[in-house]
Amino acid sequence: MDPTDAQTACFEAGIKFGSLYHQFAGTPVSPDSADSLSAAMEESIENQPHCRAVTVSVREDELADAIADGSADYTELTGRFIDVEIVIDYEGHEVVARMEMEDGYPLMRLADVRE
Repeated sequence: MDPTDAQTACFEAGIKFGSLYHQFAGTPVSPDSADSLSAAMEESIENQPHCRAVTVSVREDELADAIADGSADYTELTGRFIDVEIVIDYEGHEVVARMEMEDGYPLMRLADVRE
């Protein structure tokens, strides 16, 4: 059985999250570079097929705390420092997927699937 268009749209959201997370995890980030890094992440993923919008929000308090606890003026990007929303548009189906911290883990999930 072939996947439905809605299922394919959900798959596309998963592909975008995999690209975003694994491409940028470990990138050096500081309060001064956080805005430009989030813009680069958004623009990079928006280049992919069927991606209508990407929003990356840096969790500035968590970032500042991690830097204060370390010995450098930056830290490595991990999921605990960002919230992400990705909107996919595939064959008339819109999928909204989000990554947010839940119980100390950056959880990626479908938020909405619409026709």
